[in-house]
Amino acid sequence: MKEEVFFGEGMVHVKKDHPDLYEAITGLNEAAYTGKVLDYRTQKLIAVGIAAAASDERATKKQMMSAKKEFGVSTDEIVDVLRVVLLTSGMPPFTKAMKILYELK
Repeated sequence: MKEEVFFGEGMVHVKKDHPDLYEAITGLNEAAYTGKVLDYRTQKLIAVGIAAAASDERATKKQMMSAKKEFGVSTDEIVDVLRVVLLTSGMPPFTKAMKILYELK
């Protein structure tokens, strides 16, 4: 996992005003992204799907960009993830994520 990279803008304030909480969160992040069975690349693809399913445009874009940059994830691989989003979360999150994906091309 990349060290201390958060997609939420509020973490800057947590780091400054609540360093103990920030350390706990970064420790949890490190533990979560050090899977026992799934590698970080697979976890990144899952993160793309979760962000897309939640219709979080900013997080979806950042997760897609990170997956492409860090792991060379292809557009086709992301589309496979978005197929699952379509089946589990419906058309609106799917089409929103597809739009984001094609804006990144």
